Amino acid sequence: MKHIRWDDIPYEHVNKHFRRKLAWDGKLMIALTEVDKGYVVPPHVHENEQTTWVFSGKWRFRLEGRTVEVGPCEMIFIPGNAVHTAEAMEALVAYDIFTPPREDWLAGKDAYLRGDSAR
Repeated sequence: MKHIRWDDIPYEHVNKHFRRKLAWDGKLMIALTEVDKGYVVPPHVHENEQTTWVFSGKWRFRLEGRTVEVGPCEMIFIPGNAVHTAEAMEALVAYDIFTPPREDWLAGKDAYLRGDSAR
């Protein structure tokens, strides 16, 4: 993970509005994501915490009864087991950091991003 070359990692087209590149080792996962304006991630929960760092564009998160907008060079920490949703206010590029790696993302079973087709 020390010397990730993002240009060497192919994009995974999760759906027509959400693309990501995944890099991981035994303890850490980083996802470089591109999201189209207007895409909404439905309410969901992660077992472990997530940190999202926005590189460009803007996310609007609904988390623990509040609304938070996260723009370029800003980060949000989402605690484990906290119900949250996100809406892309602008087309964006962000880094999602998970410890440990998300098994559902590695297995392609992240149904909240993929819709009913992932089972």
